[in-house]
Amino acid sequence: MRTKAKLYAAVLGLTTAGAFVLSTGGASSHGYTDLPISRQKLCANGTVTNCGDIQWEPQSVEGPKGFPASGPADGRICSGNNTRFGELDSPRTPSGGAWPTTQVTGGQSYAFRWQFTARHATTDFKYYVTRQGWNQDHALTRSDLNTTPFLTVPYAGKQPPATLSHSGTLPTGLSGHHVILAVWTIADTGNAFYACSDVTF
Repeated sequence: MRTKAKLYAAVLGLTTAGAFVLSTGGASSHGYTDLPISRQKLCANGTVTNCGDIQWEPQSVEGPKGFPASGPADGRICSGNNTRFGELDSPRTPSGGAWPTTQVTGGQSYAFRWQFTARHATTDFKYYVTRQGWNQDHALTRSDLNTTPFLTVPYAGKQPPATLSHSGTLPTGLSGHHVILAVWTIADTGNAFYACSDVTF
């Protein structure tokens, strides 16, 4: 009887360990943009403070894929539909100030850069930008964005390296404060990763 109990405990232990490995394996495949610097990275590096959980997990803004037809709800795009990261959706930082911006120039080439904590099979990377005259006083919605990406980088199911840069031409005809939404679509799950970067044209 004692031998059976030990065997049962060993099997249960292996099963639990296996479930843990499976659950953490998927969760480790995350990433964020740092060029132009994203809101989650600004929180993680301490430039913006009091951000809540996102300051520890800039790589974790994961939500349903299929944007813009599906994906995160309007008003929850920058957080990827994660209420835990709701600070990212606010048009103001947690302290009430403006989100810091990166200076960019329309019509010029820009090297967008992602940092990955683990690699994942990738469908593509897409970049969207807000329309001229968009409403800056509320959380980002589809109506604020040009929902046709200005840059699409197909990735054919490959896994990216730890750091990945790709160049694209920034849209023309924009001035002032805008938000660039970067979307990394995963090939073998139902999710994508989202990053909002504030820029000044």
